[in-house]
Amino acid sequence: MNTDIIEGKWKQIVGKAKTAWGDLTDDDLKKAEGGKDQLVGVIQERYGKTKDDASKAVDGFLEKNKF
Repeated sequence: MNTDIIEGKWKQIVGKAKTAWGDLTDDDLKKAEGGKDQLVGVIQERYGKTKDDASKAVDGFLEKNKF
C-alpha cells in the first residue's frame, strides 16, 4: 500500500485499528502515526509478535478495510 494513502487516511485507520487491536493505546497509535512500518512495530511490541507476523496482520487489516 502506498504510504501517502496511509497518511491521508490515518484518522480512519486509527479508529478501525482500535477496534481490531483493542490493547493499542492512543500513545501507541501516536507512535505509529501515518506509517505502516511504524504500525507494524507497535503491533509487534504490544502483542509480542514477530515482525513477519505483525506485518501480515497489518497487511490483512489494511486489505480487509480497503485502505
